[in-house]
Amino acid sequence: MGYSDLFEHGATDALVGRAKQVGRIRDFLAATDHGRALLLSGQPGVGKTALLNATAKAASSTGTRVLRAAGVEFEADVSYSGLNQLLFPLSEAFGDLDSAHSEALRVALGFSSGPLPDRLVVSSATLMLLRQVATADPLLLIIDDLPWVDRSSAAVLGFVARRLDGSRIGFLGAMRSGSETFFNRGGLPEYEVAPLDGKSSRALLDARFPNLAERVRQRLLAVAEGNPLALLELPTALSGQQRVALENLPVVLPLSQRLQALFVSRVSSLPAAARRLLLLATMDGTGDLGVLQASARQAGHDADLDDLAPAERDQLVNFDEGTRRLVFRHPLIRSAVVDACTSAERRAAHRALAHVLAHQPERRAWHLGEASVEPDEQVAALLEQAARLIAARGDAVGAVAALVRAADLSPRGSDRARRLAEAAYIGADATGELRGASELLENARRADSDLTGSLHSAAATVYLIINGDGDIDTAHRLLVGAIESGTHRYDAKDNALIEAVHLLLLLCFFSGRAEMWAPFYTAVARLQPEPPTLLSVAGKTFSDPARTGVAALEQLQSVLSELPEETDPGRIVRIGTASLYLDRLADLREPSWKVVLQGRDGGPARRHLGALMHLCLDDYLTGRWDECVELADEGLQLCEDSGYQFFTWYFWYCRAVIAAARGGDDTVKFLTDQITRWATPRGVGTALHYARQVRTVADLGRGDFESAYQHATAISPAGTFASHVPHALWVAMDLVEAAVRTNRRAEAVAHVHAMRESDIGGLSPRLALLVGGSAALCAAEDEEAVRLFDTALAVPGVERWPFDLARVRLAYGERLRRARANADSRGPLSLARDAFTLLGARPWAERASKELRATGWVAPRAAAAGGRVLTPQEREIADLAASGLSNKQIAERLYLSHRTVGAHLYQIFPKLGITSRAALRDALSALDE
Repeated sequence: MGYSDLFEHGATDALVGRAKQVGRIRDFLAATDHGRALLLSGQPGVGKTALLNATAKAASSTGTRVLRAAGVEFEADVSYSGLNQLLFPLSEAFGDLDSAHSEALRVALGFSSGPLPDRLVVSSATLMLLRQVATADPLLLIIDDLPWVDRSSAAVLGFVARRLDGSRIGFLGAMRSGSETFFNRGGLPEYEVAPLDGKSSRALLDARFPNLAERVRQRLLAVAEGNPLALLELPTALSGQQRVALENLPVVLPLSQRLQALFVSRVSSLPAAARRLLLLATMDGTGDLGVLQASARQAGHDADLDDLAPAERDQLVNFDEGTRRLVFRHPLIRSAVVDACTSAERRAAHRALAHVLAHQPERRAWHLGEASVEPDEQVAALLEQAARLIAARGDAVGAVAALVRAADLSPRGSDRARRLAEAAYIGADATGELRGASELLENARRADSDLTGSLHSAAATVYLIINGDGDIDTAHRLLVGAIESGTHRYDAKDNALIEAVHLLLLLCFFSGRAEMWAPFYTAVARLQPEPPTLLSVAGKTFSDPARTGVAALEQLQSVLSELPEETDPGRIVRIGTASLYLDRLADLREPSWKVVLQGRDGGPARRHLGALMHLCLDDYLTGRWDECVELADEGLQLCEDSGYQFFTWYFWYCRAVIAAARGGDDTVKFLTDQITRWATPRGVGTALHYARQVRTVADLGRGDFESAYQHATAISPAGTFASHVPHALWVAMDLVEAAVRTNRRAEAVAHVHAMRESDIGGLSPRLALLVGGSAALCAAEDEEAVRLFDTALAVPGVERWPFDLARVRLAYGERLRRARANADSRGPLSLARDAFTLLGARPWAERASKELRATGWVAPRAAAAGGRVLTPQEREIADLAASGLSNKQIAERLYLSHRTVGAHLYQIFPKLGITSRAALRDALSALDE
């Protein structure tokens, strides 16, 4: 990438005492030609910006193209303002991207209008653009003051910074110590820039101010404490007499306040024209010279850019010739500019900028809001509209900020309360700022004491209740009351109403009790002209799927068919909710992963959690158990970080159910006890059902069938499916197996009858497999049992659920062995044991192995080099492959998929020390010698 020559051209002559830091930056960036990222952190004024400037200068001298941006406090709520700064010099290259990504960038950065692009599309477009530009020359991205970069830009840049491998792009950012940003939370390497040591501090002070009296020098060194900016700035505030100790030094303020005061004094000493231009530049935040000049004219200032010369000479600002933008020397200067101006001057600057940015509705609304001092419904309405646009692209924090400002400007208390309540709901529903949501709700109630009927207020309160120490019944009662007393007339187009009913759906589900669902059904039935499709589907598939799920299959499939075009994270999660008990989560893996990636890059935490839940549950069903545990750990940490403590139990469950299948009894006991202790006082009945299912799986694995029966029937009695307990579907075969093994054949038969009568096999191939396996388990005659097992195992697509498939095969083999068909039993038993082994389901593999040994089967001697052993199925596959059969032919013979055969061969070759199929015959012969 050319970084090895950095700092070899005198770029750091002025960086006194920074040899270690310079070396760290150079070594990091030179360590690879395949892209790297580094975050510099340190206290304000410690020299981070100076290091960035030196790096930029040195990189440019070696032919590296440098793109720069800096976070701006006054632009922190303006989406993509930071990305606009960075990519503005590349705007002409947008056209080199494909039309979709080019248009996404143009819309996101305000160069054109159109539908708001998905943040992941913007992120991908940015990465593609940068990689494309870097093919001509190495590229270095330098971002200063990261904590003030707006959230949307930070998410995109964090996405880019974590994906630089294989590129010629470097990323160097700077932030104050202790800052929480998407960048350091995302695991990017961080390097702390320490204050200068005593020797270097003295050298820097002497180099810039050689005539200081020693007493003054000592005082300055003591106060500055190695802070380079303080060392350079503090002496400028002293008079000539003070510098040479002919006059006593003044009593000093704390360092940060003093530096701020120093900057204000320097700004105040500038000519009025320069101060006005600096104020406009500060409020704009982009450094765009065109906007600066236009806003100056709009404000009626008799000034042009030449009037900034005094500020440039005083090193407050400089002009970046490459980007044609105004750059502040240090972020504190911006704050000083604001402090040096009157409130009237600040408002006038905002009004001028609002006029110039009329083509950018969000920024215009924000500037109008900042320019207003009295309630103004027109401006409040513009901010509310801007909040809708911001929320639509997933920037919940920005939407809350816009709504809060809109509330501040609302003339009527009812409008103020309504906007604050909506801000509280968005905050509670998406961002995880539950404490802030609580304060917003309290303010809303003060603005309008008659807020009790507000659906947004009620919904936000529900989130606060369930994530605190409140119970489901209280939350349910509150939300039902708000829905039933509302003035919405059950209009299906009322967004607040639909959001509230979706939330009521979840509360009813969490309760695990049938009686809680009546108000939900009543509300859905009253919606006019008809309920939204997704709400209608979820009301059938997530409530009582054993009775209403089949009727919703067609509607659900229609919803799923629209997934490729879906970009709303909230809707994707809700589709997952509707798909869970009909085993359609696999259809949402790609969209759910997209939501997770958005969450990792700073997207809404609540959506992130929802997508993680659905991926974990699908991982359990489809055998991706290691991934399930990893994602569950991510979910637990996210619950802790975001404040959504309520959803912790989901991830406890996901970890527990994998532990149950793998024989981790201590983990199962700890986690299920934890779920039970948490859920019981809060009335979260469904969490109790989930914990009982975990215990059932653990009991079955170790052969404790009586305990398994007790736990399974605590979820739903034998012979029926408990009303509105959807998780009863997941223990249907468990209950039957436990009943058969404890001589409760009548109960087993009754439950199979209930399964068939409810047609739960029609919900999904997995459930059809389990219904068939359950029927076979309690069949009176062996011949009938064999027929039923064969029918169940012939259901198309059952390979997608390896654990359930292996369990049915195990039951099949056990039945055959008890019927003394030992030779026939070995096939399904071997397949079951191998599947359990691959999953790490130790107790189940041991059960299958024990059955195999009982058939008289003896494992062939198949020790390979290094002592590694082929499993019986691997040996069988290897023999067939050595005979010349293709993967497809082997798969047909062994009732496997050709992919499974290929996966086995992939493991067999290294065990045998070979690399090709042609070597199989000789390798197997060697084993038998």
